[in-house]
Amino acid sequence: MKRTIYLLLLPTIILAACGGGDKKNKIDEELTKLKSERAALDEKIAKLETEANKDKPAKAISVSVMEMQPQAFNAFVEIQARVNGEQSVLATPQAAGIVEKILVRPGQHVSKGQTLAVLDAAAIEQQIKSIDAQVDLTKAIYEKQQKLWAQNIGSEVQLLSAKASYEATAKQKAALVAQRNMYSIKSPINGTVDQVDIKEGEMAAIGMLGIRVVNMDALKIQANLGENYLGKVKEGDGVNLVFAEGDTIKSKLSYVSQAVDPVSRAFQVEVRLGSNNKLHPNMSCKMQIVNYKSGNALIVPVYVIQKTSEGEKLFVAEGNKAKAVIVKSGRNSNGLVEILSGLKTGDKVITAGYADLDNGDAISVQ
Repeated sequence: MKRTIYLLLLPTIILAACGGGDKKNKIDEELTKLKSERAALDEKIAKLETEANKDKPAKAISVSVMEMQPQAFNAFVEIQARVNGEQSVLATPQAAGIVEKILVRPGQHVSKGQTLAVLDAAAIEQQIKSIDAQVDLTKAIYEKQQKLWAQNIGSEVQLLSAKASYEATAKQKAALVAQRNMYSIKSPINGTVDQVDIKEGEMAAIGMLGIRVVNMDALKIQANLGENYLGKVKEGDGVNLVFAEGDTIKSKLSYVSQAVDPVSRAFQVEVRLGSNNKLHPNMSCKMQIVNYKSGNALIVPVYVIQKTSEGEKLFVAEGNKAKAVIVKSGRNSNGLVEILSGLKTGDKVITAGYADLDNGDAISVQ
């Protein structure tokens, strides 16, 4: 009985299964048809939009330009420098001792050989006073022997002995006076007291702290350049000295060292100025050494040049269109760069708004 029922239901199940497959196929066919219709519709819309916008002008990008005209261009090396005296000497005593009195102050003009400070030399002073009596005695004996000898009294030996004794004691006194003079600080040059590094009551030693004297009539500017600039700057190169107060002095390099310091790997350059009431030792300034000149250069701001795989590129304005130009740059200085090729006189280089440009874009020059 159960076998008979199963056999009767089997055709019904098969028919139901076949009906489900047909429905799925119909859905897939409908979906494919709709997608095809949508693609055709999108293509048609795109064509219509292109046709509609064909006669409409593109939105122009606002830019600024600078017209290329040949002009003088100088490139320079800029370094930090300081003012110094051509003659700057630290005066110290010739013997160590306690500073008894300082006789000068910073800013005071002094002469060569002038005493700047005195050290305690009491012991030597006592020796000088002691020998003064011997000098006076030997001098008196010598003079008396001279008078006696003039009267043919006494022997020549006595006269010579008195003379020798007098001269010996006089030399001893002179030696003590010279020793006493070592206990003072004297100016070795004519100049101005720049700095006093000692105090009364302190110990002063040979070659240590003392009094600096600068010849303000012979000032110079000194700076150190890295060894990579050796051979690239020379005596006579133009120099701009820019001070913090805004003052600028134009001069030339007076001296270029040919030796590189083994520690700093730098060499020294100098500009001699003579006297200048506005300058003082140890003032700082910027030294701009002009090491390249061109009287007929096309220059642009450094920032307008873009580095690309094709080379250095910038944009120029041609009518109402932007044109990309490949250029070759040269020396740059103070934010400007010389263009060696790619531009000509009269070209209008785009200096603002170039970041959003592509070759051929519409532009509006402001």
